[in-house]
Amino acid sequence: MEEMTIGVATAQEMRSLREWADREGWNPGETDGQAFFAADPHGFFMGRLNGEAIASISAVRYEADFGFIGFYIVSPELRGQGYGIQVWKAGMAHLEGRNIALDGVVDQQANYRRSGFRRVWNHVRYEGVPYAAEQVGDVTVVDARTIPFDHLAAYDRRFFPAARDAFLASWVSLPDRTALAVLRDGELQGFGVVRPAAGAWRIGPLYAASENVALSLVSALAAGKPGLPIAIDVPDINKPSVAMAERLGLRPSFEAARMYTGPVPDVDLKGIYATTSLELG
Repeated sequence: MEEMTIGVATAQEMRSLREWADREGWNPGETDGQAFFAADPHGFFMGRLNGEAIASISAVRYEADFGFIGFYIVSPELRGQGYGIQVWKAGMAHLEGRNIALDGVVDQQANYRRSGFRRVWNHVRYEGVPYAAEQVGDVTVVDARTIPFDHLAAYDRRFFPAARDAFLASWVSLPDRTALAVLRDGELQGFGVVRPAAGAWRIGPLYAASENVALSLVSALAAGKPGLPIAIDVPDINKPSVAMAERLGLRPSFEAARMYTGPVPDVDLKGIYATTSLELG
């Protein structure tokens, strides 16, 4: 086997990661890489042969005790030659000592279990052109960018195992996406972001205090894209989120297992109607 070198990805190579993920059928958002890079610029690794990138993994550090694995990809023509396990070890070393999570595709889940990961639920991607959903009468949908960022970051922290302010600031402010929030009596009751992708437009995160609030947010997020398909990654353990997706007329198209090496984090799972990203959590 020819020797591969492994190093931190360049900003230019981050664009390649999106192309590789598209090739795998994962359909990331068109500008997700910009927010991903802000989360942990040292957490994206490329394996290179003769200077050409042929393998990747992301191992993003969140605070001192949590990390997330994603973008575990090897060029199809070079699979089965040991390059994947090399980048895997580099990513896991970057997250040593942390509780590590990932969303594992079906054909890799046995390998992840051998590395100490345990499945806790599935993320099911529901996709399609949504039926119209009426807005709940006693809520107000507003541009999330008008909300003080500390309020938005504190709300996100209810649903995610660690603070991720740099990532979140980039995620909501990129110009190609719409970020909306639901207020009731001045309090945040929901938050969602829609962004363009090569396939269906992606909505994530989608947080809500109830199914009706989630429906109001999806309706508002999709309103500017009439007739276009959307995709949301729903935790199947949260039955109201599954019911919401089905009520919108969306259909399952893909699934991945949320897995952890340590304890399942104490987050408000009932309020997660769609995860932010299968690549970074």
